[in-house]
Amino acid sequence: MKRFRMKRSSASEGVGEAVPTVSVRKSGDAAAVASGDVLSESKGLARPASAGGGAVRVERSGDAVALGAHAVAISGHVSQVTLTTPPPSRPLAWPIRLGSVPVLASAFQTRSEVRVRIDRARDGHSTVVLTQVLSGGGGVGKTQLAAAYAHQGLADGADLVVWVDASDIEQVIAWYAHAAHVVEAASDRVRGKGTESDAELFLQWLATTQRSWLVVLDDLTDPEAMQGWWPPSSAFGCGRVVATTRRQDAVLSGGGRAVVDIDTYSTEEAEAYLHERLSSAHADHLLDAQAAVLAKALGFLPLALSHAAAFMVNEDVTCAEYLRRFNDSAARLDDLLPREADAEGYGRQVAAALLLSLDGAQASDPVRLAVPVMRLAAVLDPAGNPRSLWTSDATIRYLSNQRITPAGGAPSTIGPAQVRATLRLLHRYSLLTDHAQAGSRAVRLHALTARAVRECTPDTVSADVVRTAADALTELCDTVGWSDHDTRASLLSNIDSLDRYAGELLWQTDGHYVLRWAGRNMTLDTAIPYWRGLVGASERRLGRAHPLTLVARRDLALACLNDRRNKEAFAVLQEDFPYQDSKLAGDSPRPAAAEREVVSAVSLLEDTVAVRERLLGQVDPATLAGQAELALLYWSRGDRAAAIHTLERSLPGYRTAFGPRHPGTIAVKNRLRGWREQHKRRWWRRTRGPSAPGGSAGAGGAVTQ
Repeated sequence: MKRFRMKRSSASEGVGEAVPTVSVRKSGDAAAVASGDVLSESKGLARPASAGGGAVRVERSGDAVALGAHAVAISGHVSQVTLTTPPPSRPLAWPIRLGSVPVLASAFQTRSEVRVRIDRARDGHSTVVLTQVLSGGGGVGKTQLAAAYAHQGLADGADLVVWVDASDIEQVIAWYAHAAHVVEAASDRVRGKGTESDAELFLQWLATTQRSWLVVLDDLTDPEAMQGWWPPSSAFGCGRVVATTRRQDAVLSGGGRAVVDIDTYSTEEAEAYLHERLSSAHADHLLDAQAAVLAKALGFLPLALSHAAAFMVNEDVTCAEYLRRFNDSAARLDDLLPREADAEGYGRQVAAALLLSLDGAQASDPVRLAVPVMRLAAVLDPAGNPRSLWTSDATIRYLSNQRITPAGGAPSTIGPAQVRATLRLLHRYSLLTDHAQAGSRAVRLHALTARAVRECTPDTVSADVVRTAADALTELCDTVGWSDHDTRASLLSNIDSLDRYAGELLWQTDGHYVLRWAGRNMTLDTAIPYWRGLVGASERRLGRAHPLTLVARRDLALACLNDRRNKEAFAVLQEDFPYQDSKLAGDSPRPAAAEREVVSAVSLLEDTVAVRERLLGQVDPATLAGQAELALLYWSRGDRAAAIHTLERSLPGYRTAFGPRHPGTIAVKNRLRGWREQHKRRWWRRTRGPSAPGGSAGAGGAVTQ
């Protein structure tokens, strides 16, 4: 037997007997064993042979026997043996805190009403409810509420508080396994078989221990993966689980769990936060009468209020000045609520936090519809809109066009069921809310989330979004009953939001129809100021003599008459006489050169329409737009029969392409009816010169009224 070196290292001494382990570096046949375990070696491989009470034997490599508590038997060629004694067991020092419990934010609001609902969810059931799931959108303060419960648990003397980042199920399992080691949930012989095995041992320990414990699962993102890893009910009623999540899946409320919806601050909480936060920073001078208005503009969102307050302190900006900057349509959220204003350590900008789960929703079934739906909702009223808007022909057509296959293929047609499924998907991800019981305000999107979506929407698709919103609202406007006051009020507020967000785009896409509908459905005290503003906007964008401007001025005069402002009404109409005369002057015969130009334009447009019909088909929007323009040219040059025939040919195409309730289809139908009536009444004037009928090509190539 050749020489060998044996090292023995031991940990710090303590209570209990340590069980040593042996490592062997082999050079030839050798084996080493310890603490009574017998290993047999054959051709360089050592394996357990039997358990002997302290005696150690090596076989098949020369006989060697050792006796003793930490016996080591060696036979063969050995270069080095290291004997390590593990640390002795120590009594656990309770209480134990695992994980990084967030500190409470500056000017933290206790939110007593919310906490009452959370505690009621725990105590107000016939059976013990172990888990309270705090569910809500980004930035509403779910994590801060959970942190408050963790700090309270430590203050109340809980033996174990575990804070787990639950955004990844693997992290949850790893933390459970670590906790199993810390609380000595199993003996050395059972522990260490694998991470999942250790995690299961920890869950068993939670179920059977008499020590008090609290487990917080923060930012749960995959409820399905969490199934099987929820902490079990405590046999002695001494445990509690608090989870936070953006998700609102039904599976969250099963298995002894109660879901508590967390919303934004109340008005009082938001104002109190601003006062306490600025006062604690010795910035009382920044508070002014606009504090309440600012809190409302930020949607009472705790995360946004935190960033805004820090920005105000950093820049020495008052509430009124910050509100002015916030209302500037050119300002972006990332500038108003920047990352460097994250004084509470949330770790991300507000816009990113609000849209954090949008990518996941976009990839979920029905795929590629979440983003288009969010873009459409972002130009509507944050207070909500009817579900019927989302099943309109305009909405379905827009979403079908937006749902392009990844390979760049053709759009895939969808139906109302898929749109409904997308709303529910976004609701489960807490990106918007969809509550049928809210009636005409069923679908809501937080104002800051809507702003973040609008800022991320490319300019190339903004016009389609605005046009779709205007067309969908038009469909609802044409069908809402006079007695349905709630829906009318909802439509008015959604039209106002669309006008405010879309600006020039609404006029460029002929969406001003809904603006006129809104004015005609307002009360007298608001109608006259509204019509004045609309007349001014129409004069700036369309021109003083434009027919739609004259229509708006006529409605202004009518509103004045209804309010018994007769002199004002007659003054408005009198100012329009020169423009009406100019319009009527269009009935005079055209010069010969102008007539030749019209004939040439008609010939060219006829050829264009024929080519479009042959290449694109009868129901293609480009074909229909050409037919509408051709009908107008026919009518303008006096060929009324050809104009009516062309519109008659195009009407079925509009119904097929856009649906019977689309504004373009309705405009074509109304124009066709009007032309037929004029043609019958004025048949004896066919031989006279052509007269200008009025009207223009509308959205999608439709003839507008």
